[in-house]
Amino acid sequence: MSPWSQQENQVWSFEDSGCLNNGPEDFGVFASCIQANLGYGSGRQSGLMRDSVPGLMTLKEDWKNTPPGWKGSDPCSDWEGIECTGSRVTSIKLSSMGLEGTLSEEIQNLSELQTLDLSYNKGLIGKLPQSIGNLKKLTNLILVGCSFSGPIPDTIGSLEQLVFLSLNSNKFSGGIPPSIGNLPKLNWLDMADNNLEGPIPVSNGNTSGLDMLLHTKHFHFGKNKLSGEIPEKLFNSSMKLIHVLFESNNLTGKIPSTLGLVQTLEVVRFDRNNLVGKVPSNLNSLTNVSELYLSNNRLSGPVPDITGMNNLAYLDMSNNSFDVSDIPTWFSTLTSLTTLYVSLVIALFHLIMERTKLKGELPVDLFSLPSLQTVVLKNNQVNGTLDIGTTYSNQLQLIDLQYNSITEYKKGLYSDTLILANNPVCQETETGTGTESYCKVSTDSQSDSNSSYTTLPNNCVSSPCHANQISSPNCRCAYPYTGSLEFRAPSFSDLGNKSKYKELEKKLLTSFQSDQLLVDSVALSNPNSEPIYLDLRLKVFPYGRDRFNRTEISEIGFLLSNQTFKPPKYFGPFVFHGDEYENYGETEKSKSSIGIIIGAAAGGSVLVLLLLLVGVYAFRQKRRAERSSEISRPFVLWDANKISAGAPQLKGARWFSYEELAKYTNNFSTANEIGSGGFGKVYRGNLPTGELIAIKKSEKESKQGGREFKTEIELLSRVHHKNLVSLVGFCFENNEQLLIYEYVPNGSLKDSLSGMSIEDPLRILKCTVYYEMLLRMDFSSLVQGYLDPEYYMSQQLTEKSDVYSFGVLMLELITARTPIEKGKYIVREVQKTLDKNQGLYNLHRLLDPSIGLATKLRGFEKYVDLALRCVEEAGSDRPTMSEVVKEIENIMELAGLNPNADSASASASYEEVSKPSSHYSPNNETFYCSGAFPPSQIEPQ
Repeated sequence: MSPWSQQENQVWSFEDSGCLNNGPEDFGVFASCIQANLGYGSGRQSGLMRDSVPGLMTLKEDWKNTPPGWKGSDPCSDWEGIECTGSRVTSIKLSSMGLEGTLSEEIQNLSELQTLDLSYNKGLIGKLPQSIGNLKKLTNLILVGCSFSGPIPDTIGSLEQLVFLSLNSNKFSGGIPPSIGNLPKLNWLDMADNNLEGPIPVSNGNTSGLDMLLHTKHFHFGKNKLSGEIPEKLFNSSMKLIHVLFESNNLTGKIPSTLGLVQTLEVVRFDRNNLVGKVPSNLNSLTNVSELYLSNNRLSGPVPDITGMNNLAYLDMSNNSFDVSDIPTWFSTLTSLTTLYVSLVIALFHLIMERTKLKGELPVDLFSLPSLQTVVLKNNQVNGTLDIGTTYSNQLQLIDLQYNSITEYKKGLYSDTLILANNPVCQETETGTGTESYCKVSTDSQSDSNSSYTTLPNNCVSSPCHANQISSPNCRCAYPYTGSLEFRAPSFSDLGNKSKYKELEKKLLTSFQSDQLLVDSVALSNPNSEPIYLDLRLKVFPYGRDRFNRTEISEIGFLLSNQTFKPPKYFGPFVFHGDEYENYGETEKSKSSIGIIIGAAAGGSVLVLLLLLVGVYAFRQKRRAERSSEISRPFVLWDANKISAGAPQLKGARWFSYEELAKYTNNFSTANEIGSGGFGKVYRGNLPTGELIAIKKSEKESKQGGREFKTEIELLSRVHHKNLVSLVGFCFENNEQLLIYEYVPNGSLKDSLSGMSIEDPLRILKCTVYYEMLLRMDFSSLVQGYLDPEYYMSQQLTEKSDVYSFGVLMLELITARTPIEKGKYIVREVQKTLDKNQGLYNLHRLLDPSIGLATKLRGFEKYVDLALRCVEEAGSDRPTMSEVVKEIENIMELAGLNPNADSASASASYEEVSKPSSHYSPNNETFYCSGAFPPSQIEPQ
């Protein structure tokens, strides 16, 4: 977010703020002042005067079904899917919106546009305008799954900043524009699943070609009509390609030997073409290749020697015309191999089938390859005795040796699918072997391309849903965002392996939530590997309500379309095909980039201090001698239906029965659990009125005495503050202690800090540390911050979770950006850009220029190092909060500042807080922060 805020037509500036008074070289002073003046919580409106955007207005006129929020003449105000810098549109993300129409030539007027994602809008038709080449700042052009047609304009070659070009699954025709070779920064090139024809372009001195794309990692051209030979010049040793996919085209000629020069290759697909000749002998130099598809061509000569390709997991050379050859010795050396297809005739279903020439006995060691799942050697001349042995792979699911010359089968322990039909061993009718199960082709073996996998509920019972709603894995009825994941080169063939799908679900959920998207759960179903890819249906469920808004759909679509999401490596390259979403909820701009909701969050430090005092009091009370019955059992005289002397004196809160709370939380199911800590667990509940509540349920070890619990709820019921959640009620029954708060879906530490006037160097950082460490006490609220990846899987909050949140805040300080801005996560952007060998760690592009980038920022590198340590993926790799405070004090000293000018040592204070017997006072100078939060009001008893 831009560090300007507009009030009464005046633009805020750093000069006016006084941030420059101490000199920009004092990084600590400058960073503190910047954060104090950002005011994130007050809104997103930029202070720069908005200009009209005629290009976008023309698009609005040309398209049908544009978002209903597209009103007024200022697209940069609050139009869904539109992001601006100042008055200029920089990003358009409108995936799965149901848009209809064409892309106007007026798109060229959006000269600052960097991202254009119109994916999954089948109603977008017509040609791409030539003027698209005038978008000189475009970095992402993503038009997946639309209905654009005609030739791809050669002006795309003018987009020299382009990094991601994905035009797949449209109706484009004509040839591949040679000008694409002029894109020096291109990383991803996907034109698959179109009607492209003609030769593969390479440079010739007068024109450009794909051979010039030395930094591109992905060539995806499958399912087109490309023809001609694959040019020798297409590949060279300077390339960084990892995926080369040309499957299902009309390519002819030989596989070029230059392919073997691209040592970075991992996936190669030339299957389903008309290639001829020998496979290049240097193919086995591609030692990083894990998937190799050469099937359904007319390749000849000896079966290629691929000795040394030890990373190979999937090999398909079926349906070619190789020479007669013995079973290769390398069959037993490919230790990573999962799938082997060397069936060398046309298809089994044809009546006339050419016999093949692979002969000899299969070595027993072949079946012992540790990752082997499938062996298909149909229609060869495999003979002799089949011995699978006793040490075969425990993943081996299918051995298909139909139409060979096997005369004997040495039975062992193998019990999965074995097919020996149409071998001599199955024609010995007089011995009865022809009736064995392996002599039959079962229906199951013919449908191995399908699996019935479906994501199951997470320890809950699905309830009936309204029309068109679907029960999520967490048993909540909602309208999910749906689509298909298409994996173009998976390295496994066992579609019934549930563990792989579960790992994919875990990766998807972590990716969504790491990008701060409000996703509750994901579900996969209907794996299908026909005809040539692995397809999976995907459902993405919203968090905290029953539907997504348009902004959230566009962000989810973008995460999948621009390959931000990385599946487990064995799934290989993928593309997502999103369905149109028809059940939008209201778009709330303030919610589009917030973190995962934690219902028990509380926003202000005053309440935390009060809770802390109550907690310390309770802790001491537990260590005193037992009191009288009245003290130890303060509710003994209290009737829930009337107020008596023994009842707690409540202001607005009420008593709940344990039975009620169990009902509201589905019997405290794990699906309703939204947090945990030293005090116990927090559950989300639904009142009969539809109101959401957060229920803090104390564990046995953290329960207070009855009197202390009464004191706590009385105090909480009387505290009123605009930043604090309200106490709804409590339960003290069957030795259970529960507190019920209002459920708060937003509000954060950032909101509390906005508008603070900080005078001392780095005081805002120190105040934030105090805030964070106080919240970690057992009696406190949970921080609704920017959650670390470990939380999404463990649902456990620890001190290291707060360290991660604090690290994100530190990055906000130096970039003047919110954690999610323009669809990019600040942590990921800093990590990708960082280069410690460059000045300012090469972060110039991300940093707020107003901190004085032209001068030496003392302590800057150590500051960035600390922030990145705080946001390490693994909590064990992050520092403790006390270590963070000590390092901040060191940075202040390095910048020539006195960290103890007006307060006691923060690090020492933090270590003291960790001791249960410590005392704290809201007035203690150690915890005093200039420009503190507004005072709370406590009603008298």
